Amino acid sequence: MLSAQSLQKIDVELAKYPADQRRSAVMAALRIAQVEKGYLAPETIEFVADYIGIAPAAAYEVATFYNMYDLHPVGKYKLTVCTNLPCALRGGVSAAEYLKQKLGIGFGETTSDGLYTLMEGECMGACGDAPVMLVNNHKMCSFMTEEAIEAKLAELN
Repeated sequence: MLSAQSLQKIDVELAKYPADQRRSAVMAALRIAQVEKGYLAPETIEFVADYIGIAPAAAYEVATFYNMYDLHPVGKYKLTVCTNLPCALRGGVSAAEYLKQKLGIGFGETTSDGLYTLMEGECMGACGDAPVMLVNNHKMCSFMTEEAIEAKLAELN
Protein backbone atom coordinates (compact mmCIF):
# COMPACT_ATOMS: atom_id res chain seq x y z
CA MET A 1 0.00 0.00 0.00
CA LEU A 2 2.94 2.36 0.68
CA SER A 3 6.24 2.55 -1.16
CA ALA A 4 9.41 0.98 0.21
CA GLN A 5 10.77 4.49 0.83
CA SER A 6 7.77 5.45 2.96
CA LEU A 7 7.92 2.19 4.89
CA GLN A 8 11.61 2.81 5.53
CA LYS A 9 10.78 6.28 6.89
CA ILE A 10 8.10 4.78 9.13
CA ASP A 11 10.62 2.19 10.35
CA VAL A 12 12.95 5.05 11.35
CA GLU A 13 10.10 6.58 13.37
CA LEU A 14 9.23 3.23 14.98
CA ALA A 15 12.87 2.77 16.04
CA LYS A 16 12.57 5.87 18.22
CA TYR A 17 10.20 4.09 20.63
CA PRO A 18 10.33 0.94 22.78
CA ALA A 19 8.58 -2.07 21.20
CA ASP A 20 5.64 -1.77 23.59
CA GLN A 21 5.13 1.91 22.65
CA ARG A 22 4.95 1.62 18.84
CA ARG A 23 1.69 3.54 18.83
CA SER A 24 3.70 6.67 19.64
CA ALA A 25 4.88 6.69 16.01
CA VAL A 26 1.34 6.94 14.61
CA MET A 27 1.42 10.70 13.96
CA ALA A 28 4.67 10.54 12.03
CA ALA A 29 3.54 7.42 10.17
CA LEU A 30 0.30 9.07 9.10
CA ARG A 31 2.21 12.16 7.95
CA ILE A 32 4.56 10.02 5.87
CA ALA A 33 1.62 8.16 4.32
CA GLN A 34 -0.17 11.43 3.54
CA VAL A 35 2.90 12.90 1.86
CA GLU A 36 3.06 9.87 -0.42
CA LYS A 37 -0.66 9.47 -1.13
CA GLY A 38 -1.78 13.10 -1.01
CA TYR A 39 -4.44 12.38 1.60
CA LEU A 40 -5.42 9.64 4.06
CA ALA A 41 -8.04 7.33 2.60
CA PRO A 42 -9.59 4.84 5.05
CA GLU A 43 -7.55 1.98 3.59
CA THR A 44 -4.35 4.00 4.03
CA ILE A 45 -5.14 4.71 7.69
CA GLU A 46 -5.88 1.03 8.24
CA PHE A 47 -2.67 -0.01 6.49
CA VAL A 48 -0.61 2.33 8.71
CA ALA A 49 -2.36 0.99 11.81
CA ASP A 50 -1.65 -2.61 10.81
CA TYR A 51 1.94 -1.77 9.92
CA ILE A 52 2.72 -0.23 13.29
CA GLY A 53 0.65 -2.79 15.17
CA ILE A 54 -2.21 -0.76 16.59
CA ALA A 55 -5.98 -0.97 16.22
CA PRO A 56 -7.31 0.92 13.19
CA ALA A 57 -9.58 2.89 15.55
CA ALA A 58 -6.50 4.28 17.32
CA ALA A 59 -5.09 5.55 14.03
CA TYR A 60 -8.50 6.99 13.05
CA GLU A 61 -8.62 8.85 16.38
CA VAL A 62 -5.41 10.66 15.51
CA ALA A 63 -6.24 11.25 11.83
CA THR A 64 -9.64 12.75 12.64
CA PHE A 65 -8.49 14.85 15.60
CA TYR A 66 -5.68 16.87 13.99
CA ASN A 67 -6.40 19.22 11.11
CA MET A 68 -3.04 18.56 9.45
CA TYR A 69 -4.39 15.25 8.21
CA ASP A 70 -6.49 15.34 5.07
CA LEU A 71 -9.18 12.67 4.90
CA HIS A 72 -10.25 13.70 1.40
CA PRO A 73 -8.26 14.67 -1.68
CA VAL A 74 -6.92 18.21 -1.64
CA GLY A 75 -5.28 20.38 -4.27
CA LYS A 76 -1.59 20.26 -5.05
CA TYR A 77 -1.26 23.24 -2.72
CA LYS A 78 -3.31 23.29 0.47
CA LEU A 79 -3.42 26.87 1.76
CA THR A 80 -4.52 27.22 5.37
CA VAL A 81 -5.11 30.78 6.55
CA CYS A 82 -5.31 31.59 10.24
CA THR A 83 -8.39 33.63 11.07
CA ASN A 84 -8.22 33.39 14.87
CA LEU A 85 -8.43 36.65 16.78
CA PRO A 86 -4.77 37.79 16.75
CA CYS A 87 -4.45 37.10 13.01
CA ALA A 88 -7.91 38.52 12.37
CA LEU A 89 -6.91 41.77 14.09
CA ARG A 90 -3.85 41.97 11.84
CA GLY A 91 -5.52 41.15 8.51
CA GLY A 92 -6.09 37.38 8.59
CA VAL A 93 -9.73 37.61 7.59
CA SER A 94 -8.86 40.07 4.82
CA ALA A 95 -6.12 37.74 3.56
CA ALA A 96 -8.59 34.86 3.52
CA GLU A 97 -11.19 36.94 1.67
CA TYR A 98 -8.56 38.00 -0.86
CA LEU A 99 -7.64 34.37 -1.48
CA LYS A 100 -11.30 33.39 -1.83
CA GLN A 101 -11.79 36.10 -4.44
CA LYS A 102 -8.49 35.42 -6.21
CA LEU A 103 -8.98 31.64 -6.40
CA GLY A 104 -12.76 31.69 -6.83
CA ILE A 105 -13.34 29.18 -4.03
CA GLY A 106 -14.43 29.16 -0.41
CA PHE A 107 -13.00 27.42 2.62
CA GLY A 108 -12.91 23.67 2.19
CA GLU A 109 -13.02 23.91 -1.59
CA THR A 110 -10.53 23.10 -4.34
CA THR A 111 -10.02 25.00 -7.58
CA SER A 112 -11.35 23.24 -10.68
CA ASP A 113 -7.79 22.66 -11.93
CA GLY A 114 -6.95 20.81 -8.68
CA LEU A 115 -4.14 23.22 -7.91
CA TYR A 116 -5.36 24.90 -4.71
CA THR A 117 -7.45 23.94 -1.70
CA LEU A 118 -8.30 26.75 0.73
CA MET A 119 -8.76 26.01 4.43
CA GLU A 120 -9.49 28.11 7.47
CA GLY A 121 -6.99 27.34 10.20
CA GLU A 122 -6.78 27.59 13.92
CA CYS A 123 -3.96 29.38 15.71
CA MET A 124 -0.60 28.44 14.24
CA GLY A 125 1.43 29.97 17.03
CA ALA A 126 2.88 32.78 14.93
CA CYS A 127 0.68 35.66 16.05
CA GLY A 128 3.55 38.14 15.79
CA ASP A 129 3.85 37.33 12.08
CA ALA A 130 0.13 37.74 11.36
CA PRO A 131 -1.52 37.22 9.08
CA VAL A 132 -0.07 33.76 8.53
CA MET A 133 -0.73 31.02 6.02
CA LEU A 134 0.44 27.43 6.04
CA VAL A 135 1.26 25.77 2.70
CA ASN A 136 0.79 21.99 2.56
CA ASN A 137 0.95 21.71 6.36
CA HIS A 138 4.71 22.31 6.24
CA LYS A 139 5.69 25.84 5.18
CA MET A 140 4.64 28.79 7.31
CA CYS A 141 4.26 32.07 5.41
CA SER A 142 4.23 35.29 7.43
CA PHE A 143 2.85 38.78 6.92
CA MET A 144 0.48 37.67 4.15
CA THR A 145 -0.62 40.97 2.65
CA GLU A 146 -2.23 40.96 -0.79
CA GLU A 147 1.21 41.57 -2.31
CA ALA A 148 2.74 38.68 -0.32
CA ILE A 149 -0.13 36.41 -1.37
CA GLU A 150 0.42 37.31 -5.03
CA ALA A 151 4.15 36.58 -4.68
CA LYS A 152 3.48 33.23 -2.97
CA LEU A 153 0.96 32.16 -5.63
CA ALA A 154 3.42 33.11 -8.39
CA GLU A 155 6.11 31.06 -6.62
CA LEU A 156 3.82 28.03 -6.36
CA ASN A 157 2.85 28.12 -10.02
